[in-house]
Amino acid sequence: MTIRHAANQPLPVLINREGGTAAAAGAKIKADLEAAFADAGLAAEVELIEGADIRPALKRLDAPAVAIGGGDGTLGAAASMLIETDRALGILPLGTHNHFARQLGIPMDLPGAVRVLAQGTRRRVDVGIVNGHIFLNNASIGFYPSLVRSREQEQYRRGLPKWVANMPAAWTALRRLRHHRLRVEIDGTEQQVRTPLLFVGNNLYSLDGGRIGQREALDRGELSLFSVEGRSRISALWFGLRLLVGHATLEADFALATTCRARRRGASPGKPASLRNQAGSAGGGDGRKSLTRERRTTLRCGTSRNPFGQVRIR
Repeated sequence: MTIRHAANQPLPVLINREGGTAAAAGAKIKADLEAAFADAGLAAEVELIEGADIRPALKRLDAPAVAIGGGDGTLGAAASMLIETDRALGILPLGTHNHFARQLGIPMDLPGAVRVLAQGTRRRVDVGIVNGHIFLNNASIGFYPSLVRSREQEQYRRGLPKWVANMPAAWTALRRLRHHRLRVEIDGTEQQVRTPLLFVGNNLYSLDGGRIGQREALDRGELSLFSVEGRSRISALWFGLRLLVGHATLEADFALATTCRARRRGASPGKPASLRNQAGSAGGGDGRKSLTRERRTTLRCGTSRNPFGQVRIR
């Protein structure tokens, strides 16, 4: 069933005006979108709103389908509102990196993305859930959340674009690098790790050169878990460079690398801990969650059909 057939009324289109691409386009993004929808023959009502207003806007809408324009954080906020419903989520890649849209094969140009909404078919995909909070891409402890916090500080203080702010932020995070002693329990089997970065992905992430950060599928009901081997700052920098060119190896660079298959929700309930989204506001960020670790943090993966895999971190 297409978005066109799902709705017997104009398609509501909510655009995060603060998203990378939308912010760069400015006010003309609304006219551009209206023209793209008209060309595709799809009636739509386009609304530009602040990122923090995505959830309230979705609460007031009762349409069977809604299109969201923004980055991964915006889409994650929308997914958290729609996952327990039968409503379809249309994606317009108007953020900075648009990782989730790229993985789904959605065109990065507006006319192409709108044509997918008009002509494409609905499909189910997985999301990750950390103690009830949705993530589309990954959740992590350690270096990456530190980098994101530093990047946002650079953006706030200096008004830098995200990609420019990444450079001084990476240096700051590297200077502050620390190791975390964690106990990771996967389906009842526990392992202790000491790591500067624990990474949990929604489905399996590739480490191959030219495909770093890509996933072959978003619907296999898996969590992938990577615990980087404990190392010095220089070694961590060298690891990062080798990872970028696809020369990192599971044997030499990771204390733990595995996947967790899905199972039905409620099969093994976890004790809730806390989660803090340090990657941005409800409508911002990049679709990743950073974890604040108390006694136990439980991560689950699943789809709207409710299969869940589970990882516990203590």
